Amino acid sequence: MESIIILIFVIGYLSITLEHPLKLDKTVPALIMAALIWAMLAIGFHAGWYDVIDTHERAFSFLTGGEVAEEGFENTLLHHLGKTAEILIFLIGAMTIVEIIDLHRGFEILKGAVNTRSKRKLLWIIGILAFILSAIIDNLTATIVLVTLLRKLIHVREERLWYAAMVVIAANAGGAWSPIGDVTTTMLWIADKVTALGLIEYVVLPSIVCFLLPFLVASYLKPFRGKIQMDTTEDTVAERLLSSKTMLFLGLGMIVSVPVFKTLTHLPPYMGMMLALGVVWLVSEYIHPEEDFSKERRHLYSAHKALSRIEISSILFFLGILMAVAGLESLVYGVVNGEEVGTLRYLAEVLQATIPNQDVVVMLLGVFSAIIDNVPLVAASMGMYESPTDSVLWHFIAYSAGTGGSMLIIGSAAGVAAMGMERIDFIWYLKKIAWLAFIGFAAGAGVFLLFERVLFHNA
Repeated sequence: MESIIILIFVIGYLSITLEHPLKLDKTVPALIMAALIWAMLAIGFHAGWYDVIDTHERAFSFLTGGEVAEEGFENTLLHHLGKTAEILIFLIGAMTIVEIIDLHRGFEILKGAVNTRSKRKLLWIIGILAFILSAIIDNLTATIVLVTLLRKLIHVREERLWYAAMVVIAANAGGAWSPIGDVTTTMLWIADKVTALGLIEYVVLPSIVCFLLPFLVASYLKPFRGKIQMDTTEDTVAERLLSSKTMLFLGLGMIVSVPVFKTLTHLPPYMGMMLALGVVWLVSEYIHPEEDFSKERRHLYSAHKALSRIEISSILFFLGILMAVAGLESLVYGVVNGEEVGTLRYLAEVLQATIPNQDVVVMLLGVFSAIIDNVPLVAASMGMYESPTDSVLWHFIAYSAGTGGSMLIIGSAAGVAAMGMERIDFIWYLKKIAWLAFIGFAAGAGVFLLFERVLFHNA
């Protein structure tokens, strides 16, 4: 019966990848897939066909556990929904702040700073910004900010897609060496598997290589040759407002404050994002964007309008894909060393048993993180290994899981955000960008292993 749940996931995943040929919004199969996986889990659990496992590796069987098992199943579902909601609230907060900045034409300040018409120069400017910003404000938020900026700079969508896709590669590479740059690095940091300084020291160089090589190759490709077409019709509309500079620096400043809030309070990042959104919203209510500002024009710059501009379908897609993966994670698929384990943990254990080389297994985890969400894969690896803090293993997992997701557009939070904002086609990304992401990932991994295993013989 377990194969039915896996089959639902495979069919749902294929439907997402074939969004354009099927002429079906990717959100539809994602939501249906998640609902059906959890429905089959619930039916099978109560019928005694299979057990479920929570995030603390506790397995529950309805036939032997009764009410305790029932409560365990409900708590597992609530836990996964809570973890997914954390990401969604964070995403909604970041997107709303970015939209408020955009309403006040704050990005015109940045647009003025990026004063180049050369496609190749713009590629490097945007890439360096993505790499640095993702380490400070995390790869997801950096992608949202830069895709919004690209909309101001490049008005031909076909050209903009290439830049948005390259932002995903740079943002994931930048997020991998920072403890707050990616969900997985944050997980490893909180669990004391890595220290902030250790992560930066060992992962920053491979991450730079992972970013530089694809951009170096891409800068010679046809889409990044020549000049950007300027839209002269927008000059009058795109004038700065009195509030443009204030809202830009306030908005970006409040986003940067989120990791600081997390460090001080030890609360999850979404709480800091809620505070950031609240402050930006408060200021937007009282600020005067124009000289002769009247109440009748207030709605043009309000947070309500910003909220209405958010791509809710991409939020729901995120909900569907994360809850579907959570369903797979919760299904007990086999027994390892006498204890029942979930599907993804079982997969990781099989890989470890089949391939004795730990480094190859970690690289494969990176490849799998492009197909399946990297969060449960990292969670599974944390349960598999007992290595000490700041060991080579944890640094390599941080690099592989952080950058491997770039190989597919739905392999990372940054990719999903870009896909939702620009409607990037899965197959287009696979054909045009996946190979660039792969050579960056492989080169970075090679540099990591050269330094750690060959030159310094670290354990």
